[in-house]
Amino acid sequence: MSGTPAWRNHRPVPLGACHFATEIGDCALAWSDAGIVAVQLPEPDVARTLERLLLGLPMNQPVGELLSIPAPQVVVDAIHGVQALLRGEALGLLEIDLDMRGVPEFACKVYALARAIAPGNTRTYGELARDLGDVNLSRAVGQALGANPFAPIVPCHRILAAGDRSGGFSAHGGAEQKLRMLAIEGACPGGTLPLF
Repeated sequence: MSGTPAWRNHRPVPLGACHFATEIGDCALAWSDAGIVAVQLPEPDVARTLERLLLGLPMNQPVGELLSIPAPQVVVDAIHGVQALLRGEALGLLEIDLDMRGVPEFACKVYALARAIAPGNTRTYGELARDLGDVNLSRAVGQALGANPFAPIVPCHRILAAGDRSGGFSAHGGAEQKLRMLAIEGACPGGTLPLF
């Protein structure tokens, strides 16, 4: 996510946050009383992963306190689901509640369509735009996915550009990370999709 979308400032205040190891590196997530507020895929180190996780989220306590809050069982279950997905287990993670308060309505619709894509499968920005009623919304779909605060629970890595090109990916590592995640899911054995 280059820059922080203005709507991130209207998201719920996280009650807690944590980082956890996965096959692709240390991820992080924050939660509220209504579900997961944000997930962050790995940055070069844990400190930067946590910094990017919390970027633009409203805070009412110091980060150290936020990180000291024990994760409730639903959050532990979400962590285990993300870890399993990034190990290659075919989990849809649909049972994980997301706190989408403050997320624009259009983005919520895009995220719902993305969550319906099963592991190991891909769709294009144009296909999602068509599902939303207008193929001309492809760029807006891409922008919503570029601001996705829930990856990989909202699996934006499964959405490709036209011609099955990888397109962009806002996580650290860009399109190469996207291809790596798709390869883990078996969507492109050997990471053979063209980058652009």
